[in-house]
Amino acid sequence: MASLAAMLKESGYQVSGSDEGVYPPMSDFLADKGIQVMQGYRVENLKPEPDLAVVGNAVSRGNAEVEYILNFKVPYTSFPEALKNFFLRDKTSVVVTGTHGKTTTTSMIAWVLHFAGFRPNCLIGGIAENFRSSYRMEGGAPFVVEGDEYDSAFFDKGPKFMHYLPNVAIVGNIEFDHADIYPNLDAIRLQFSRFINLIPERGYLAVGADSPVALEVCRKTYCLSETFGLSPENDWGTRDTAMEGGKLSFDVLYRKKLFRRLRLDLVGVYNVRNALAATAVLHRLGVPEDDIRDGLEAFLGVRRRLQLLAEVDGIRIYEDFAHHPTAVRETLQALRDAFHPKRLWAIYEPRSATSRRNFFQKEIAQALSLADCVAVPALFRPEKVPDGERLDLAQLIADLRQTGRAAWNLDSVEGIIQKVCEEARAGDWIVILSNGGFGGIFEKLPAALAAR
Repeated sequence: MASLAAMLKESGYQVSGSDEGVYPPMSDFLADKGIQVMQGYRVENLKPEPDLAVVGNAVSRGNAEVEYILNFKVPYTSFPEALKNFFLRDKTSVVVTGTHGKTTTTSMIAWVLHFAGFRPNCLIGGIAENFRSSYRMEGGAPFVVEGDEYDSAFFDKGPKFMHYLPNVAIVGNIEFDHADIYPNLDAIRLQFSRFINLIPERGYLAVGADSPVALEVCRKTYCLSETFGLSPENDWGTRDTAMEGGKLSFDVLYRKKLFRRLRLDLVGVYNVRNALAATAVLHRLGVPEDDIRDGLEAFLGVRRRLQLLAEVDGIRIYEDFAHHPTAVRETLQALRDAFHPKRLWAIYEPRSATSRRNFFQKEIAQALSLADCVAVPALFRPEKVPDGERLDLAQLIADLRQTGRAAWNLDSVEGIIQKVCEEARAGDWIVILSNGGFGGIFEKLPAALAAR
């Protein structure tokens, strides 16, 4: 929503908006763009009455502004419909979908297209460090967009990606997520199959072969499709993956022949997959092979994706967006494999609709057990989850301690900070895992350690 607001303003429209609990980096981003954000929802925020209200999926019936819009027939639309109608219709739409890796892969593609002179447009679900922005409007033919499977608005419960008119697409992986709107994996599988059915005959699809569900869903397509994954047997595969001089290095194979060797300023096998997906799409779009290599090697990552926050007294502190067990596991494994820290801490906030539920009770314990020390706060907005479905934090801590991990359930951010200040020592690596603001811990923890 913040990115769309900035794009509309850059296109010449007058834009303002309402939200509550706005936090960095998007709050800073909007302020830099000169876009007024009213804290809280009030009818007064709609005066003078707008020509169009773009309604995000975080608001629903009962919201004061939604009720005014409906009562007085103010023209309204959803975020993905606005993106389609204002920006996508006359572009080559490149849509990046999947449960994990969308933001990084979208950023990689957009950056390399820019690097190679293709003048891309893009909309990313995070801030790409190369652009220091979550969007780009350069005026060329490609428009690269992160295709979210979450619903569009209270009046449109279908996924956002169904609106994006895909010419070129990626389905990186498919797992169960968004337990507040999808009852099971089959329901998610159905939405991805509907998305695949929108790609035109002359389009292109890159499929993550390391995801069995993605392979199954993408089996029937009307367009050219290629697979990517860690096996050299895929259309786009790899070999000889290693950390060389602090860089993630691997050979990219195209149909079993060497394409290029890449050396990325990233860690984790999940970023090998992200780079393969990006390479497949960039190759399809006609980007020269050397530009693909050089552009990816100049890629700086995405804010809040395993980003170093601070180093205090020999303690390194990272933040990461991971909340799904798969993402948590791969993030922690990446840090262990790349840097071999003396002790690894995971400070984990179960904040998303899925992570607050007990659907992944065992899986999140297994993922967090890759850390030596684990701290979790009280459940975020527990009243939003039915009693019998809530993640059992006491059981989570007990399961972690049974594996020999030091683990604590601490009610508040202040309690977590106090525990870290008591226990952390030089050589420890701390990663804060949350898809939200987490009570300002990203700023408070480094400051507290520095003042210790």
